[in-house]
Amino acid sequence: MNDAPAPAPENRSIRTARFANHWHRFKNQLRRRWWLLPLLVFFALGIQAWRLWSAPPAYTSYGKMIVNFKVTTQTGAGTTFTEEWSQFLGTQVMLMKSGTVLNRAVQRVRDLKPDLKPTPLQPIQINVLPKTTIFLLQLTGEEPEYTTAYLQAVMDEYIALKDEMLVTASGKTLAGIMSELSRLEKDLKRGEDELLAFQSSNSVVFLQEQGNSAAVYLDKLNRQLASLQSELQLLNSLTLDQNLERQARPGDSGADALAGLTAADANYFKIRQEILLLKARQQELAEFLRPRHPKMEKLAQEIAEKERLLGIYREQSQEQIQNRTEAIGIQIEALRKDIAEWEGRTLDSSRKMAEYQKIKANNARLQSLYDRLQATMQTLSTDKDIRPETVTVLERASTALPDTDDAVRSLLIAAGLGLLAALGLLLLLDRFDDRVTSFTDLQDIFDEPVLCQVPREIVLNENGKLDLIHPQDDRHAFAESYRNLRSSLLYMGEGNKLPKLLVVTSSIPGEGKSVTAANLGITLAEAGGKVLIVDADLRKGTLHEYFKFPAGPGLTEALSAETPWPQLVRATTTPGLNVLTRGRTARNPSELFLSPLTKQFLAEVTAAYDIVLLDSAPVMAADDVATLAPQTEGAVFVIRANYTSARIARAALDLLYQRRVNVLGLALNAVAADSSEYYYYKYKSYYSDTPKRA
Repeated sequence: MNDAPAPAPENRSIRTARFANHWHRFKNQLRRRWWLLPLLVFFALGIQAWRLWSAPPAYTSYGKMIVNFKVTTQTGAGTTFTEEWSQFLGTQVMLMKSGTVLNRAVQRVRDLKPDLKPTPLQPIQINVLPKTTIFLLQLTGEEPEYTTAYLQAVMDEYIALKDEMLVTASGKTLAGIMSELSRLEKDLKRGEDELLAFQSSNSVVFLQEQGNSAAVYLDKLNRQLASLQSELQLLNSLTLDQNLERQARPGDSGADALAGLTAADANYFKIRQEILLLKARQQELAEFLRPRHPKMEKLAQEIAEKERLLGIYREQSQEQIQNRTEAIGIQIEALRKDIAEWEGRTLDSSRKMAEYQKIKANNARLQSLYDRLQATMQTLSTDKDIRPETVTVLERASTALPDTDDAVRSLLIAAGLGLLAALGLLLLLDRFDDRVTSFTDLQDIFDEPVLCQVPREIVLNENGKLDLIHPQDDRHAFAESYRNLRSSLLYMGEGNKLPKLLVVTSSIPGEGKSVTAANLGITLAEAGGKVLIVDADLRKGTLHEYFKFPAGPGLTEALSAETPWPQLVRATTTPGLNVLTRGRTARNPSELFLSPLTKQFLAEVTAAYDIVLLDSAPVMAADDVATLAPQTEGAVFVIRANYTSARIARAALDLLYQRRVNVLGLALNAVAADSSEYYYYKYKSYYSDTPKRA
């Protein structure tokens, strides 16, 4: 079996081609079975017309209702609150169609018009007019008077049901408000009792004053603590002289500066100053006197005495600073205890005041809510202004008239359904139709290469056959397709050489294998080859009819050894092309093809001619080609568009492969020229002799 090429990846162009192919197949189905459309349309119209004729008369009544849907609630301040509902219309339609309204309507007609006999009615139809809240009600029945009365009763009962729902809703609203008021009264009583209990155990005025005074005193204690802590830090960080200088009055001098010091500290400062003066006097005299001078010795003694006293006063000052540090530490500890105590008092007062304010705020909130609900209840009790919507009959039910529109509409629907059924049937037939119609079908179904596409020609000669191509043939696309077949076969072989012995066959009769073999032989001869076409269909071969030769004697006589084959060959009008007709009808072609004479015949004609074409019988019609084809170098398989079954063609190709036949490719015959995949017809103007305008 030939190796099948790998399928090409599907892309946009392939999808477009397949769509065009499906559309072309459907058009072919429509062209062949167009009568299905009017048949099914008239059939559907007939059924619907019979139903309308046999059905009781129908009368239709119309009515309109307008519903303004909103909630309007009067508040205590006299203002109005309005809320729109987007999902309201559908709810109202379902309410109008509810069993409650419809059953009440039946009873209403029975009570108001007891003389009317109930008649069958179609389901009520309710539509909302666009961009309005107007409902259009439509009812169809067999008796006009009862239909009109029932539709009006539906509208009246719908309004009555809405009023009942309003009364029920108002009562439930008032009951709910009264229940809430009762609960609020209990909460208010509980809050007032809690407030009285708090006031009886706590003086609010005293708590406020206590909180204020405690806050002031606590602030004073904190400032004292901060001052002592700063003083203690300075005493610990400064030297004795720095502490004494800090304690002295800044900006003063002499006795005024020492007034802020203790006696020991003042004596310390005084002795230190005297020592400085004596040392200055000593340095001054040292410039004129010797160290052992009486004055110098006296000054030295005085300085020594003063330094001894300075040491005594220094110890006293240090002791006083130490005592001061300890005293400040004791004061800081006492202040911290006082601050902690007063902070507790302040927090307790604040907590009690916060509790008091919370009780008051809760009571005020409850009182405000109670007042608003009470005002709302008074409003509802006086005017009942809690209306979800207002319903008005815009147009009462009209007099029921014969419904001609419904009859026309039903006939149009029936015609549309019949048309859809016909189109669906055509699509179904197309799905079950496996005939090959186009190049795309060949690519999708078969792996073999497509050698050519031959356009369909409908002009026949007096014998009912197609005229063979010739050099002056004006069927340009038809002739060019066979030249394309010649080129395809030529470039398939090694070294661009055609196989010398070819068989042309098909799956079933009528696919055009004989005309394909004849025209292929003509194109090969026109290319300069010496060609012999042999009609190998010994039962019903028609090759002689295309060349206008008699059927015999021919191949049958040659294979039966009655006449040498060179004497049976006939020359044609095409130079280099000869034909060997089938001869008389043979009853045993398979046995003839298996005989040694056949092998000898094939060897001789192959040696005598450049190319030998065998026009064999169809594969599925007889076993002839399955016996003859394996003795050739290749086979051209002809498929006729819109005629050949893909299933049968596949079976025929499989049979050839089983006999080890080298199938060179497929020739698609009788392709519709208007097919989107056929290319030659698009270039007919190329062959036209009419010159183009500049």
